[in-house]
Amino acid sequence: MIFITVGHQTPFDRLILAMDDWAQRTGERDIFAQVGRSDIKPRNFPAVPFLSPEEFDRKMREADRIVGHAGTGTIIAALTRGKPLLVMPRLSSRGETRNDHQIPTAKHFAGQNLVLAALDESELHECMQKFVNFCPKQTLQDAASAQLIARLRGFIFSPASDLRPI
Repeated sequence: MIFITVGHQTPFDRLILAMDDWAQRTGERDIFAQVGRSDIKPRNFPAVPFLSPEEFDRKMREADRIVGHAGTGTIIAALTRGKPLLVMPRLSSRGETRNDHQIPTAKHFAGQNLVLAALDESELHECMQKFVNFCPKQTLQDAASAQLIARLRGFIFSPASDLRPI
């Protein structure tokens, strides 16, 4: 199943419409979407405005692939579950976000081979062909490593005199 998620802050109709068009063209129907506060009703797959945290987690675990906006929450959620993720960043010029912070986020994670990134609808259709065989280079742990925790504890509990600028 392909799980589409747009997050909870604002609708992302451009992504939903592009995926609905892709589903129509390909005949793919094993898709479920969380569309946020949107008036868009996809014709080719079921969609709901919001999911409870438990339902969201279940959909993420059940999904074979995830398509979403390039929010860090979505990226981290997919990577901690080891799920292939295709992101399309929201654009401020389209009124989808306050600024274009999702563009460098998408490019960074794609550059690390952790996600596939499509910067617009035509790239989304192209990336969907690659998505079938895409596997993230690595996954993220859902908790900090023991080494990181030890280093943070050392920093937090070190005397203030040890915190000189370098």
